[in-house]
Amino acid sequence: MMKKTENQILVIFGASGDLCKRKLIPALFELYSQNLLPDKFAVLGASRSPLSDDDFRKRADEFLPKDEKVAEFKKLLFYQAVQNNSAEDFVPLKNRLGEISEKLEIEQNYIFYLSTPPSLYGVIPKFLSENGLSKSNKYFRKLIVEKPFGTTLQSAQELNVQLLNYFSEDQIYRIDHYLGKETVQNMLVTRFSNGIFEPLWNRRYIERVEITSSESLGVEGRGGYYDHSGAMRDMLQNHLLQVVGFVAMEAPIVVEANAIRNETLKVFQSIRPIKENEVPRHVIRGQYTESNIGGKQVLGYRDEPGVDKHSRTETFVALKFFIDNWRWADVPFLIRTGKKLPTRVTEIVIHFKNVPHNLFGSSEFGNTHNQLIIRIQPDEGILLKFGMKTPGAGFKVQTVNMDFHYSDLVDKKVPDSYARLLLDSMQGDATLYARGDAVEAAWKFVQPILNAWKTNPEIPIYGYPAGTWGPEVTDQLVSKGQQWRYPCKNLTNDGLYCEL
Repeated sequence: MMKKTENQILVIFGASGDLCKRKLIPALFELYSQNLLPDKFAVLGASRSPLSDDDFRKRADEFLPKDEKVAEFKKLLFYQAVQNNSAEDFVPLKNRLGEISEKLEIEQNYIFYLSTPPSLYGVIPKFLSENGLSKSNKYFRKLIVEKPFGTTLQSAQELNVQLLNYFSEDQIYRIDHYLGKETVQNMLVTRFSNGIFEPLWNRRYIERVEITSSESLGVEGRGGYYDHSGAMRDMLQNHLLQVVGFVAMEAPIVVEANAIRNETLKVFQSIRPIKENEVPRHVIRGQYTESNIGGKQVLGYRDEPGVDKHSRTETFVALKFFIDNWRWADVPFLIRTGKKLPTRVTEIVIHFKNVPHNLFGSSEFGNTHNQLIIRIQPDEGILLKFGMKTPGAGFKVQTVNMDFHYSDLVDKKVPDSYARLLLDSMQGDATLYARGDAVEAAWKFVQPILNAWKTNPEIPIYGYPAGTWGPEVTDQLVSKGQQWRYPCKNLTNDGLYCEL
């Protein structure tokens, strides 16, 4: 986040929606406050709602800080009502872009951000193309597409074909805000700049890899949407498999978008498929049930507004899989994600193998299991767990922590993920954006699981009380004598009971 970018206009479709107000406008203000936006820059909001420029600017106030810079920032915001029924509906948008470019002396470099329902992902690019806005010999044109990028393998493939009719692959930025998180990006630095980690990052020294992404909230009024999505589509297929790519990839030749994305693609292509008849042994799904949390009665998922009373949509999913290559052969990868779990946390846990001959491994001395925990959120940081002698006579061993927290860098601010990703797109850096072939490869792994759930009613969906760590049968995915890490809000704490 250093270099200045070319002058340009960002067009946000769906500008009256929640994502624009809560995330995109505040992220742009963060970039503005840090003097990272181009010298000449504008935002043109577009949606069906009949708003004026002033109306759009007033709506932005709700999610912007009380800061003296806000008034100047809002002068960069403009609005154009656009219907999405025909190419003719986009003529006023094209004209307005020309007016803003001329008035503010901004080159006609445009980024189009689709913060809209997925049903419009194939429609808007078509109308942009028909108005000559998708290509230019003189200026750049880019398209940012929000998730979900398809709801099945087939729909993802069809959407890729649609988009490539109007924009080339190097113009398309499929955004996944998880990859914009500082701690996910730091995975590459942790691995490839430290001689104490990379030589151990393989099947000889690592017993298993565990990734947890939990939310303490439920569906929060989004039951109607979530009941057609579920944890597999909402979290695992996109966010968490992208994290797996960063954990498991080989070192790229250079720190450059295609080199890095080529390596993550190889990871997805190497994941051992889970066949439909293998799903019950490798994948567990669950739904949260009514519970009492801290003296407050909490609804079960099927009692949430908008949710089918007989719903079999998963609010929790855990799975075990393998990556069939030389580095990771026979190392289990365990992923779990869910709603109404004990705390909000996302982290990666590298479980190292025990030493070949453990002198202090008996119950007399205590047990040591080395772990490297990379915390993505909250309390971002890195924790290493290792054995130390307990003071006193004998050789009793206890596990101790050595940790680093990003909050310790008092002069540095962890940037918002959307701010980072927006700036990358402005600068033409696609490193942290998903490529079409990688999206399809991730869907190829997930699709047989979804097919099995749809066609085999005998595959159970387990209930788990809200506020717990999911169905008890999840422990069956872990080898005998092992257990999941139970993280807390604080990086250095773990246990079955964490504050919500």
